[in-house]
Amino acid sequence: MEEVTRLIAVRHGETAWNVDTRIQGQLDIGLNDTGFWQARRVGQALAHEDVGAIYASDLSRAWQTAQEIARPHGLAVQPEPGLRERAFGHFEGMSFAEIESTLPEQARRWRERDPEFQPEGGESLLVFRERVTRIASKLAARHPGQLVALVAHGGVMDVLYRAATRQELQAPRTWQLGNAAINRMLWTPEGFSLVGWSDTAHLAADDDVLDETTT
Repeated sequence: MEEVTRLIAVRHGETAWNVDTRIQGQLDIGLNDTGFWQARRVGQALAHEDVGAIYASDLSRAWQTAQEIARPHGLAVQPEPGLRERAFGHFEGMSFAEIESTLPEQARRWRERDPEFQPEGGESLLVFRERVTRIASKLAARHPGQLVALVAHGGVMDVLYRAATRQELQAPRTWQLGNAAINRMLWTPEGFSLVGWSDTAHLAADDDVLDETTT
């Protein structure tokens, strides 16, 4: 009988650019004060889970969040560049409003989730999905029967949710991708399945947790 790998997927805590609705992509933006608070809270929430390994995007906002999750377990976070956010190329550093006003046709294709649309210097959704599902499967396969934490970004969470629920890239998003929310999945060689999504009980003291999904 196959041993299932249990996965906890966590989006990084808040950054100043989340607040400004500015595209971070693969730019290395760290957490703001709220983000550090969220990271500590998610670390506390997971302190008594039997986490066997923690992998994180090597971008600061995810790495800083993962350190707080790792602290109670005495584990070293393992960097995984494959868990980075989607590369947005020349969109990076721009706000949503700036993209809409200066690049309306590209903004439309992005907004409509055109799977083949690739911002100049960036990744298409098709390429991004292949990267995320491949690396997440590779990491999960290393730890059959264990609980593994993956700390990454909103776009990565979106890809994992779609993989676990068998939804197409262009399906409208009806699920939350909040900062520092706890998301649970299972993995077998047949793929991902969903256990629970967007648990934010540990953030109840914060009424302003953003759900900025693309940065």
